[in-house]
Amino acid sequence: MKKVILVISIICLFVSSCVKDKDQPDAYGTFEATEITVSSQANGKIVWLKIEEGQLLDSNAIVGVVDTVDLDLKKSQAREQQSATSARKEDLEAQIAVQEQNKANVLIDKARIERLLKDGAATRKQLDDITANLNLIDKQIASIKSQNSSLNAQVSTFDKQVAQIDKSVRDSRIINPIRGTVLTKYAEANEITTYGKPIYKIADLSVLELRVYLSGVQLPKIKIGQKVEVRFDKDEATNDKTEGTVTWISQTAEFTPKTIQTKEERVNLVYAVKVRVQNNGRLKIGMPGEIKFIPVN
Repeated sequence: MKKVILVISIICLFVSSCVKDKDQPDAYGTFEATEITVSSQANGKIVWLKIEEGQLLDSNAIVGVVDTVDLDLKKSQAREQQSATSARKEDLEAQIAVQEQNKANVLIDKARIERLLKDGAATRKQLDDITANLNLIDKQIASIKSQNSSLNAQVSTFDKQVAQIDKSVRDSRIINPIRGTVLTKYAEANEITTYGKPIYKIADLSVLELRVYLSGVQLPKIKIGQKVEVRFDKDEATNDKTEGTVTWISQTAEFTPKTIQTKEERVNLVYAVKVRVQNNGRLKIGMPGEIKFIPVN
């Protein structure tokens, strides 16, 4: 009887061991998210900044402003210079109109002198003098028009300067790029910031990616778009399970990261794989996870 019980116990242990081996995960890794560092696009004092770590922000929300007083002064100065240039332009246009009228009058006199010259009532010198006067008027008109063109270019330049200042004013607003959670805050209101200096880091935590590593033997068993079972710690003894989708498979092999498996196994070449997982709030960046291939019927 004791022998029968011993045999049964051995069989149970063997079956249990087989079940456990069958339920072993196929790959291990950690959860990660696409993190975006939002940096300043302007130089100056941060007038206000309304963000806190852990805060959920909407995309395109204005969360801060860098001081724009200096930009406003530069814009006002550019507008005043543009107005002065436009006034000079109007004055030149009036001068052109006067010269054009003078030219019209001289042309009338020239026509009269030409008729008198045919009748012998005028001299050749009178015609030459009036022709020279007409040529002088043409040169004066050309000179004024040249000045006017230069002023037109200046007015256009001021328009571009104002447009650049307007862009700088827009860049002084700190606009949140995506809907997500603030992970790290690097700056505070009333601090001085510069172009490119980080303000905060944000990530969309509604969807995370589990980066795992597969051996070359396992690689043929998985493909992009495939569904897999994702497991992560529920407590010390049990796991939670959810479904994930393979979104990326590395085309090149690498040595197993030091955080994965044993020292002996870390010398093996593996392939990185990303599995996209919907997050209901239980998953955190850096949390360990594992996957199990779902058998295809």
